[in-house]
Amino acid sequence: NPIPEDAVPSTVVALINVRDRDSGDNGEVSCNIGGDFPFRLEPSSANAYKLVIASAIDREKVSAYNVTITARDRGIPALSSRAALVLEVSDVNDN
Repeated sequence: NPIPEDAVPSTVVALINVRDRDSGDNGEVSCNIGGDFPFRLEPSSANAYKLVIASAIDREKVSAYNVTITARDRGIPALSSRAALVLEVSDVNDN
């Protein structure tokens, strides 16, 4: 679903669940997003994260965001996986 451009910061736009079947450090996973986006990842519960709006978005400036989330375990060597999200911004009448 598109995100309305008038959505306030701290609005949850996605829930991300991660799973690693290993035990110990190899099974502990952290997630992050790279790049300069108006979103941030917040831990929600064990193995879950919320992607929330961190600052105002404006459809007239950016109509969609391609956000890549990287999950990395604490094993040696560390293994990682990536998932890409396309977040579309819907227009709200500004006038």
